[in-house]
Amino acid sequence: MFIDSAVFTVSSGRGGQGCVSFRREKFVNKGGPDGGDGGKGGDVYFVVDNNTDTLSNYKGRKSFKAEAGKQGMGSNMTGKSAPALELVVPPGTQVIDEETGEVLLDLINEGDRVLFLEGGKGGLGNSHFKNSRNQRPTYAQPGLPGMIKSLRLELKLIADVGLVGYPNVGKSTLISRTSNATPEVANYEFTTLTPKLGVVEVGEYNSFVMADIPGIIDGASDGRGLGLEFLKHIERTKTLLFTIDAANYRTMIDQYRVLKEELEKFSNDLSKRNFAIALTKIDGYYGEDLEGDIKTFINEVGLDVSNENEFGFDKSYPYYIQELTYSKFDNTKPYFILPISSVTNINIKPITFALYNLLEQGK
Repeated sequence: MFIDSAVFTVSSGRGGQGCVSFRREKFVNKGGPDGGDGGKGGDVYFVVDNNTDTLSNYKGRKSFKAEAGKQGMGSNMTGKSAPALELVVPPGTQVIDEETGEVLLDLINEGDRVLFLEGGKGGLGNSHFKNSRNQRPTYAQPGLPGMIKSLRLELKLIADVGLVGYPNVGKSTLISRTSNATPEVANYEFTTLTPKLGVVEVGEYNSFVMADIPGIIDGASDGRGLGLEFLKHIERTKTLLFTIDAANYRTMIDQYRVLKEELEKFSNDLSKRNFAIALTKIDGYYGEDLEGDIKTFINEVGLDVSNENEFGFDKSYPYYIQELTYSKFDNTKPYFILPISSVTNINIKPITFALYNLLEQGK
């Protein structure tokens, strides 16, 4: 089950109590105090593990608590310190203070082990309190209490390319054809209820990660549909691929404008990412002039049709691609507009190379 949010309380361990003890040995007269210190309480760490892709381990749990340190013993023996409590999370997890909303940790890098709460210090045994005035101290310190925090974990998937589009426009089919992802594919809206990640192989040695999120609808940024809940998952994507359904009852330009508007409302930073456009389902186009409609769309977004064939695009369909020189790259415009068909395989392989090149341009 994909869980991308969890709320719980976490506590570090209390320090062990110091010991009150006096030395008692044969042939040793008037043995003094020898109470040992208490052990340190358990620390709390967050560990980033790339083999974990969900927060399901925290589902239904209200609290996590590290163990307390052991009490000190006689003969000046220190109590055993408690083991650390490790909370394993996937890359892209944010640790947020539930009370203030402050982001305390942003865990991105695989293998990171970050100390979050330190365990309480163990109390001092009575041997520390012996002095010339008090030869027989009968008290020891209690251990210090641990720290406690109410947390909210939010998972924001890390991907190179994020698919953005209305429901049922072919995002799941596209990611299933270009990557190792196996999402549910069906001819009705909201078949994708949770985000999906797939690794896209480009040639023998290169690859990138593509993310498919549930469809965005009008008003998604205001909480309608599933878009608002999962838009956060494309906040970390380097590049966006707008998937526009050429066979939809909505015009291509209307779909594009709504998607841009919803992204801008959700995150101004997200709306400024490098992006490209895939015109999907051209095999199901029911109009009279597909080429003419595509050219009209290209002009409506303020671009000109290019006749170059940089990535082996199918010349049966018009497309636009920007100059490949980074100094001329403009992220206010789509890097390319490309008609595709995941069913009939039109331009499926070329789009992977074009997306990889776009990622290289954005470095």
